[in-house]
Amino acid sequence: MPKRSVILLPETQKILEQMGLQIKYARLRRKISSELVAERAGISRATLVSIEKGAPSVSIGSYAAVLHALNYMDKDLLLVAKDDELGRKLQDLGLPVRKRVDKRR
Repeated sequence: MPKRSVILLPETQKILEQMGLQIKYARLRRKISSELVAERAGISRATLVSIEKGAPSVSIGSYAAVLHALNYMDKDLLLVAKDDELGRKLQDLGLPVRKRVDKRR
């Protein structure tokens, strides 16, 4: 089975690239080698290089493992979608939420 490539909007790709660069800078500021971070995260060095480039094909679990390997920086992932301003406004307006039909019958 061929590997599917992930198609992202350019803005999202830029965000991933920025995040990868920030991870790389965090590693360099701590003076930790890429080999050591990869070993601590349980990934290959090639995967770490992909993460530092912001590759969308790398699993979010690998990103989290690298952040954890950089002295528990994975706790910042809890901030993702924490303040869902649009969602709260829609909830307050009482707009109906589309429900999926159960396909199992």
